[in-house]
Amino acid sequence: MPGLPPPRPIPLKERASLVFVERAQLDVEDGCFVAVDEGGVRTVIPVGGIACLLLEPGTRVSHRAAALAAQAGTLLTWVGEGAVRLYSAGRPGGERADKLLWQAQIALDDSARLRVVRKMYEIRFGEPAPQRRSVDQLRGIEGVRVRETYALLARQHGVEWRRRAYDPGDWDAADLPNRCLSAATACLHGLCEAAVLAAGYSPAIGFLHTGKALSFVYDIADLWKLQTVVPEAFRIAGQAQKGRLDMPVERAVRHACRDAFRRSRLLEKIIPQIEEVLSAGELPRPPAPPEAAGPAFADPQEGP
Repeated sequence: MPGLPPPRPIPLKERASLVFVERAQLDVEDGCFVAVDEGGVRTVIPVGGIACLLLEPGTRVSHRAAALAAQAGTLLTWVGEGAVRLYSAGRPGGERADKLLWQAQIALDDSARLRVVRKMYEIRFGEPAPQRRSVDQLRGIEGVRVRETYALLARQHGVEWRRRAYDPGDWDAADLPNRCLSAATACLHGLCEAAVLAAGYSPAIGFLHTGKALSFVYDIADLWKLQTVVPEAFRIAGQAQKGRLDMPVERAVRHACRDAFRRSRLLEKIIPQIEEVLSAGELPRPPAPPEAAGPAFADPQEGP
């Protein structure tokens, strides 16, 4: 408005985590993001204070809305029903060649990549990784420990659990606990992808996970999955099996994940941990060229 300074983007760590939108038209009105549902009800979304919008089937986005999300640094992600499948994602800004080159250099160096994978193992399980193990061997060890954690949480919450299994093309084919886990991990993946892109890295250049468009997102999300969303998924599944929910399980899982992200202050921790993980590769970071763009949403400088 006239006489007022231009708004400053909110740093990612100070934002709300994510919002799901379905069966609505997203547009801009008076400079604000507005969702209009089938009944004509208009809901204002503070897009500049949100890290990620996950758009489910039935959602239409106007050109102005997509442009505003890009300017505000909010990631738009188009997902399937229940967010079990990712179709496309926008760009919240912040990509820089120097960080991409550093990430790629580490991934292409076998020794550096192994050091990064060992660091991720240590962060995830709170103990050093076994010595003289390859990346594939560490991947197998992690898989066993994750399956054991699933079984333990299922017993704690009284959930009937067989194994992790789902069909991305048929959401309803999965059993209740698997649908809860899929909805929970989709929330975490959306949040981690927003952080990875905002920090200037590539979601595709992974270390433990490889060959996928979101390999690095899966790497980073796994560092937090067992602490945040997985316990909530089994807790909600247990309540649903006992008939104690008054809403669809997917919605209950999203609310639980939102609260878990808020309690753990996860957005404050993801980007510093990305730097910690990549630094374990022990390769020097290439200097940014003089003409490189600065961070899209830099934190304010403290002190004089």
